[in-house]
Parts: sequence; C-alpha cells; structure tokens
Amino acid sequence: MEPFDPDAAAQPGSGIFGLPHGPEDASVHVLGVPFDATTSYRRGAAHGPEAVAAASVQVDLFDRLFGRPWEEGIWYRADDGAIAGWNERARALADPVIAAGGADPDSHEHAHLLAELAELGGRVNDLTEEFTAGCLAEERLPVLLGGDHSVPFGGIRAAARAHPGMGVLHFDAHADLRVAFEGFEWSHASIFHNVLEQVPGVASLVQVGVRDLGHAEALRCETDPRVHTLFDDQWAEVLAHGRDRREAIRAHLDHLPSDVWVSFDVDGLSPDLCPNTGTPVPGGLDWHAAMQWLEELVLRGHRVVGVDLCEVAPGPAADPEGAGWDAVVGARLLYRLIGAAMSSRG
Repeated sequence: MEPFDPDAAAQPGSGIFGLPHGPEDASVHVLGVPFDATTSYRRGAAHGPEAVAAASVQVDLFDRLFGRPWEEGIWYRADDGAIAGWNERARALADPVIAAGGADPDSHEHAHLLAELAELGGRVNDLTEEFTAGCLAEERLPVLLGGDHSVPFGGIRAAARAHPGMGVLHFDAHADLRVAFEGFEWSHASIFHNVLEQVPGVASLVQVGVRDLGHAEALRCETDPRVHTLFDDQWAEVLAHGRDRREAIRAHLDHLPSDVWVSFDVDGLSPDLCPNTGTPVPGGLDWHAAMQWLEELVLRGHRVVGVDLCEVAPGPAADPEGAGWDAVVGARLLYRLIGAAMSSRG
C-alpha cells in the first residue's frame, strides 16, 4: 500500500472516509443495508448508506475524543443490489397495509402480503447475521449502516451468540418495543421487542433519548427488568437542575454488562441534526451530549462488540453526492461510533 496522508484531500476512487483500505487490511467492516420498507411515516433511510459514505470523504480523520480510528482500517461493503431489490419488492407489499392503517386480521390479502414481507425481512436478517458473524470470527468490528431500524436484528443475534450476556445501548426517540407494528413482524418499531423475545443472549437494554412511545411500551419499560430507559424528559431534568451530566450517564451505563452492542437511531438526536429522518420528534440529545455518552461508555470499561447506525435519510432535496446535512451529520456520527468502539477494544 502506498503511504497514506490522513491530512490530504480524499483521492478519487478512495473508500469510505477517503481511506485506501480493502477488506483484508481493515479491522472495521461497514455493511450498507439500504432497506426501509416498513417505515411508517416517511421513507428515505434506504438512501442513507450511500449518502453517508459519500459525505464521509469530508470527515477529518483526527478525532479529539478517540484519536485516529482510521489507523485500524475501515472498509465499506456497499450493497450489490440484492438488498435494494428486496426493499423495492417489500415497499410495494407494505404500501397497501400502511395505507389501510395497519393489517386487517380478517383480510386474506393482507395475510399474504405480511407473509411475503416477513420472508424478505428474514433475508435481511440472515444477511446481516452472516456479515456480523464473519466479522466477529475474524476479530473485526461489525458496523451495520441502515436503512431503517429493523436492519440490525440479525447482527445483534450473531453478536449475542458470540458474546452471551451482552447488553445493548440504544439511542432513539422511540422505544421500538411494539409488537409487530402495523402487522409487520420485522417492523422498525419492533426491533427491540424482537431482540428481547428472540435473542436470549441479550441480558440488558439501556435506552437513551426516548420521548415517543405507546402505552404498552411504557408498561414494558416499567416492568421488564432487562429494560432500563432514561426518558428524554428525565434527561432534560438533569440539565434543568444543573446536575452533573456525566454522573447521570455513568449511573445509567452501570446497567450494562461488559460487552455492548451500540444501536444508534439518528432520531435520538435533536431534529436539527437529522431533519429528514423518518419519524422526527421534538427534543432529543444535542451533539455534545451524545458524544459524552460514547466517551463515558469507553471510560467505564465497556467493550463494544458491534455497532449499527440507522434512519439517516438524506431527504428529497438533498444533494445525491452526500452533501446534504443529514448525511454530513451521519458521516461524523459514524466515525465517532467507530472511534468509540475501537477505543473500547484496547
């Protein structure tokens, strides 16, 4: 490999973040998963992976929090068209169900659509599970770049099999604990219901930024001993009363075991940072607060075994070359997530 200057402009034909790494010499493998078929409000996250990858070439590679993550090698595996094809078919199947306000339990047509949708979602799960298992077997960091928040299920399942008893640190405006929302087994709104019900290797779920949820989800947050949710209004109280933010973060992180998967839905941030995401909600973490959570996760000695970043949507008016604001934020968040993960691994 030719000498690489991290301070130079990205060269034509370079990889993610302007890096020269291939799959063999990269400790971090990023998989683009352009799937957003079950998005219940507005779509666009399927365009997130390529927009983030395009915007990443403008990210400066020295990080004041986590040093030089690029030195570990970061490689991006773009979709070869398979996932995009599944997404196109799945969108066509989901549209009439969404338009009807959810699946009609007495409709044979809806039952047929849901069955085919579940099969396509299962394909995505299998692909992300295989990718993650391969990374873990080679002691690489798996990173899933969505797409909607349904896409990391297979990755979390593979990681929990390799690291039984692990926890999940979940940044999101939503609890994502709904049961088959709108009838979709693999709904983006059901990701952590599915994880808790089907992945016994996950011992705890710590949620941050949640401010939009249903009654049944709220009840589960109160009663399931594995779920520890710091609601956004509770975080706002920390700020309003001048309490030590880092102390509050540490107290919540203590619910996590040593090994952690970080699942970051970008709508956990304030909407000014992600205006085109699928289901934006007022409130949320500002940039510096989110970075404090990542920094404290590392300082507390947790080891990040995998990462997903979901729901980055470049928006209908965004520059297709990744110059839109959502992609700019997403690329920098992705680099920080990778930096935190690699710092946690020693």
